[in-house]
Amino acid sequence: MTEPVKREADVARTTNETDIKLAFNVDGSGQAAIETDVPFLNHMLDLFTKHGQFDLKVEARGDVDIDDHHTVEDIGICLGQTLREALGDKRGIKRYASVFVPMDEALAQVVIDVSNRPHFEYRAEYPAQTVGSFHVELVHEFLWKLALEARITLHVIVHYGRNTHHMIEAVFKALGRAIDEATTIDPRVQGVPSTKGVL
Repeated sequence: MTEPVKREADVARTTNETDIKLAFNVDGSGQAAIETDVPFLNHMLDLFTKHGQFDLKVEARGDVDIDDHHTVEDIGICLGQTLREALGDKRGIKRYASVFVPMDEALAQVVIDVSNRPHFEYRAEYPAQTVGSFHVELVHEFLWKLALEARITLHVIVHYGRNTHHMIEAVFKALGRAIDEATTIDPRVQGVPSTKGVL
């Protein structure tokens, strides 16, 4: 019997602005070890990991004395790169997913196509511009770089909400569940799920 291929990858990225080590396992058990200089992002990545049933380790240090931008952006880049590498030729995956997640009064939707065509659409209006010291515009930056480096089509819609923390939390939970569903192996799928024969 053939052993299942391990769908995991790791990356190290060092620039003048950040120093990041990240390891990602698509077929994990929801185990997160997140250490960054951005506490709110730590919380969101923990939720993402748990609800996607991944394993994720992140060690990141950045120039947060300037602001959180570079750290958040580069973690998105690294996560996207490891997701793309872990999925390999994408044989047998479901490819698509659409997930709604409520968080109290907030409702978020994440729709994914693991297409090898990077595209990002984002529809969200938050009542506040910060959550603690975290600037909510960085959610867009993280998601866009994730989609770009993973080469996925990613649509994120926050339908409504009153609490900015709840709204962003719903996004990250939905993101985890959508990636989990889209990357699930479907035994009915022969080869890659595309009439082109390649993704």
